[in-house]
Amino acid sequence: MIPYQGVLQRFSSLLDLPEHARPVSLLEGDTPLIPAASLARELGGGFELFIKYEGLNPTGSFKDRGMTAAVSEALGRGASAVICASTGNTAASAAAYAARAGMRSVVLIPQGKVATGKLAGALAYGARVVQVNGSFDDALTMVIEMSNKHPLCLVNSINPYRIEGQKSAAFEVCDTLETAPDWLCLPVGNAGNITACWAGFKQYETLKSSGLPQLLGVQAEGAAPLVLGHPVEHPETVATAIRIGKPARGEQALQAAEESGGRIIAVSDAAILKMQQALARLEGIWVEPASAAGLAGLADELSAGRFDARGKRIVAICTGHGMKDPDIITQDFTCPTVVPPRLDALEEVLLR
Repeated sequence: MIPYQGVLQRFSSLLDLPEHARPVSLLEGDTPLIPAASLARELGGGFELFIKYEGLNPTGSFKDRGMTAAVSEALGRGASAVICASTGNTAASAAAYAARAGMRSVVLIPQGKVATGKLAGALAYGARVVQVNGSFDDALTMVIEMSNKHPLCLVNSINPYRIEGQKSAAFEVCDTLETAPDWLCLPVGNAGNITACWAGFKQYETLKSSGLPQLLGVQAEGAAPLVLGHPVEHPETVATAIRIGKPARGEQALQAAEESGGRIIAVSDAAILKMQQALARLEGIWVEPASAAGLAGLADELSAGRFDARGKRIVAICTGHGMKDPDIITQDFTCPTVVPPRLDALEEVLLR
């Protein structure tokens, strides 16, 4: 049996990386495409629904696909440190791959705006974490300036190698289904993932005639610059991973949605949390709130009659594991019932 090698090795002929790149891998990718028949029925039925569960990447999010490429390129040209701005997932991924490569990592996060599970990851991997008294967009501006002035490799999604690595999600979807889905639904924050996935599908269509999906990109209403048509100065949403007011890849995301015949929409925080709970309850898949945005958008379009799903094959990319943001679940948690260590006491609670 040949062991899985990670996205750079598996898709080496399809990823445009320079010759000097030195592979840094945690065996990312190869995430499952899980049928979600129960959720499909809940949404009205008549279509096939699959969840591309990116929360099973090494650091718990899709960011690992792009980070393996960005850090491999940086290591190959002799960089000794990486830097990024992050709402959490990029920070953990950058820190992990830097540690794997023997490099230093610096991450800037908006003060008080990063979920505990994500911050803990960055700290565990040894990153130097700095909080910015401002938004993610302020932090991104600062890391761009730092990387231009000092020998720090910027590994945010404006790094082109991040996009190269993230294309692999589209390749895997096509390989599993043996064709592209009719629709791909996914959350949109800094817009690197929708940009990368569209590039991947187009590349596979050219090489393998796999077809092209229509894209449904979904933002949170409080952080929806691509829907509103202008930057959001103070983005606010419970979906911290997409709490971004000025997406670095915004124009490319809009172009991808238009080229695909799809669209980018916004949904409420309430709809996102409702879908997060439904996905866990009906399918046993726990994702962080932002990861449920794509499915929440699908549900919204279906209920409003704007989406004809009959006979369609739909894939939703769920970008991060629920353990990334457990506070969303535990903040409303009430203390479990306490019983003495006797069977009759347990029976009274469970059978009454």
